[in-house]
Amino acid sequence: MLAAAFAQHAHAADPQGADFADLSIEELANIQVTSVSKRPERLLDAPASVFVITGEDIRRAGARSLPDALRLAPNLHIGQLSGSGYSISARGLNGSGNSAPNKLLVMIDGRSVYAPLFSGVFWDQQDVVLEDVERIEVISGPGGTMWGVNAVNGVINITTRSAHATQGSLAVVSNATDGGGLAFRQGGRAGEASWRVYGKAFTLAHGETAAGGRVNDAWNQAQVGFRADWERGDDVFSLNGNAYRGELEQPEPGAISVTGTALRLGDIDTHGANLTGRWERVLADGGRLSVQAYLDHTRRQVPPTFTESLNIADLQFQHSLPAWGAHSLVWGANYRHSWDQVTNSEIIAFLPPKDQQTWASLFAQDEIALRPDLSLTLGARIERNDYTGNELLPTARLSWRLTPRHALWTALSRTVRAPTRLDVDAFIPGRPPYLLRGGQQVRAEVAKVFELGYRGQPLAGLSYSATIFHNEYDHLRTQEIDPTRTFLTFGSLMEGDATGIEMWGSYQLSEAWRMSAGYTALRERLRLKPASNDAAGPGNAGKDPDHTLQLRSHYSFDDQRDLEVGLRKVGALENPAVPSYWALDARFGWRLNRHLELSLVGRNLNGSHGEYGPMATRAELGREVGVKLVWQH
Repeated sequence: MLAAAFAQHAHAADPQGADFADLSIEELANIQVTSVSKRPERLLDAPASVFVITGEDIRRAGARSLPDALRLAPNLHIGQLSGSGYSISARGLNGSGNSAPNKLLVMIDGRSVYAPLFSGVFWDQQDVVLEDVERIEVISGPGGTMWGVNAVNGVINITTRSAHATQGSLAVVSNATDGGGLAFRQGGRAGEASWRVYGKAFTLAHGETAAGGRVNDAWNQAQVGFRADWERGDDVFSLNGNAYRGELEQPEPGAISVTGTALRLGDIDTHGANLTGRWERVLADGGRLSVQAYLDHTRRQVPPTFTESLNIADLQFQHSLPAWGAHSLVWGANYRHSWDQVTNSEIIAFLPPKDQQTWASLFAQDEIALRPDLSLTLGARIERNDYTGNELLPTARLSWRLTPRHALWTALSRTVRAPTRLDVDAFIPGRPPYLLRGGQQVRAEVAKVFELGYRGQPLAGLSYSATIFHNEYDHLRTQEIDPTRTFLTFGSLMEGDATGIEMWGSYQLSEAWRMSAGYTALRERLRLKPASNDAAGPGNAGKDPDHTLQLRSHYSFDDQRDLEVGLRKVGALENPAVPSYWALDARFGWRLNRHLELSLVGRNLNGSHGEYGPMATRAELGREVGVKLVWQH
């Protein structure tokens, strides 16, 4: 039940300023990424499993939301629970130990959208104007050294375009069989500064189950925001913010009962606002300083379960030193403080209802050029949280450039997921006698990870990547029966491992035709420790498919018309049981003139399927067709 309550609702360098739409496969492989080492490096040389989704990829695919866009990353598993609910994970443990997905760190323009209540992401609260996305860097694998606790199985770094690159006007209108939306953006200049303001709104109709019953998952949301960028001498400044409000139905049955009284499920109301500022300076010695701060407020009302009001203040500092001999060092610090207040109910209580938490960390990472074609990266972060104290997050990565077009890398890392209020402070029902109590002795979940990867560009039009990994987990969350046998409590008495492979590549068959493919395979084994009595815990490994396959084809008929077709296969899930499925999507785009583009989009064209959740309430994703009009001037 806890998983249902949360899972259902659950910066990058481009020094040339290139338009990704005009880049060849070879040029795309040579673009610079920053999510691996917090400094620009060639994608071909990055010692991690990284997939980059460009803004042009998003346009060609006809994506209409961030989870929709993330389906383009073959190293992610996207399961849609309802119209607004998504389960997004990398490398398994998608909700291990009776929880929602909680081992993926997600950032939007440097602002973490991690929810301290349960260490996951409320995806229905994350939105941007997709036409303004520059790129999304998706790292599968540990990122704790650079980004901190909770970056256990992956990092998603969403970067929007600078205000310098979004001058003029943009208007977007879309309509489909399940809903529609609109967005606008206006950009301009004020002296040396560039700015943009935007607004967007959409509505989605309710869905249906496989049996034809109604799924209460209708959703509507509106958001406004701005961004400003300016330079003064060696200083670069950026300021952005947004405010939003949404209303969504709850897709579970119409009432819930824990104490014997049936309570009606009402519509969820969400609203929030955030503000992020960033300053960078290139130093005379070639080093670089940066400071970023953000404030984030969210309020989420989930009747009749709970209401949470959350405020977060975050401050980050980073110093990239100039190269010194064979060494390239980056170090920094991060401080975050949260204030939250939960309005409890008969169903669930967080005790105490008011709470403050602090996270503080220091990190350093040194890239050592052992020889021109061989580099060793050593790094560590020490992070303190209020529940488990100090946590050490080290990594060692070796990168060998076999030739200018081929690279081999390997890595050893340790990372953790820190406990949250859900682990420690949750009580069910909301008044005694309790059936479940938070675990005061819950430990941080630990992952020790080995990775071996290869990237190659054997031909100018061909690039591919392959990674094998093995994760060893300890102290995974369990639900234990108290010695008095009167209630359950959270524990840390499960361990296990996950082994898998990730592969993807692209081939430019001709100037007009590009094909790409991706494949993942995963084997998970979870086991309880002798002291545990949680018989259900290991079964949660069945929430992950053992394989996924993705094929995409893009064809440009001419400068005005293009066609993208995507086919994906996802293996079956065991807990709850969901059959394997194929999904076929397509988009046809037609630039009517230099300012106007019309596109036709079809999703699930081969028929309906479910992706996540028990069959009785699972949303069946059926055929959808839609039209989208984009005007830019």
